[in-house]
Amino acid sequence: MVEHMPGERAAEIVVVGSANLDTTAHVPRLPAPGETVLGGDTGESVGGKGANQAVAAARLGRSVALVGRVGDDPAGRRIREALTAQGVRVDHLGSTAGSGSGAALIVVDESGENMIVVAPGANSSLSTAHVRGARELLARAAAVVCQLEIPEDAVAEAVRQAGGRVILNPSPVRPVPPEVMARVDVLIVNRSELGAIAGAPEPRTVDDAAALAAGVDGPRAVVVTLGADGALLVDGGTRVHVPAVRVPTVVDPTGAGDTFCGALTDALVRGEALEDAVRWAVRAAAIAVTGAGAQSAMPTAAQLETA
Repeated sequence: MVEHMPGERAAEIVVVGSANLDTTAHVPRLPAPGETVLGGDTGESVGGKGANQAVAAARLGRSVALVGRVGDDPAGRRIREALTAQGVRVDHLGSTAGSGSGAALIVVDESGENMIVVAPGANSSLSTAHVRGARELLARAAAVVCQLEIPEDAVAEAVRQAGGRVILNPSPVRPVPPEVMARVDVLIVNRSELGAIAGAPEPRTVDDAAALAAGVDGPRAVVVTLGADGALLVDGGTRVHVPAVRVPTVVDPTGAGDTFCGALTDALVRGEALEDAVRWAVRAAAIAVTGAGAQSAMPTAAQLETA
């Protein structure tokens, strides 16, 4: 595929991240280590944190491009077709010969709790050269969004090439170089990720999370997703707790965090203040958990406005 196209049209949001084919199994309860649990039906869908966050923003009306890698296999073709159908540009979603596409195995129990194992596949082949090939796209975007299901060097290069806001969701969590953190405008983490980045136990209360987030060096603002407790914004000396939106039933939390990231970025690109963007994202994530699957449950702007 062409990696760099001079004069290519801009995208409001560029996501640099992973794309997977997910297999989801529903079980009455999550298994203990070494235990086998009989489940129900299984299903396949397109996922990966990068692809999910791209779709979340696209469904809310933004123009979005995904920079990443898939395998030269049927799964890769299916991923590309599915993203295109959702309105995500895949000009820079390259194919790696001889590699399988990324895959995720997801188990969801009757209460909505889940367990996820990711096999990166071609996602691991995303290089700095591939990211540089999208430098015009990255430089012109209003926001660049990254996660950590791709190599560290690729994330660092995306941050260097970004011309607009940088949003980082450090998941799955691992150390982030200080020079990358220093370029981050909004860091989005959950409780456990916050604890790992801060080098402290996972915060139990909103106040604990606020204290830890205030001590994170580098990013201009930290947003902590708190599940049933909503979300927390720490922006300099400002601390805002946004309560969760109550929903009748949690069907599947898979992709709720990615929905949050995509919706927050959507609101920022539209010119909303960060606090309002967090509120918008909390509402979007609440809708997402009421449906099965990740991308299939992500709301449109019309759904969010009338919810």
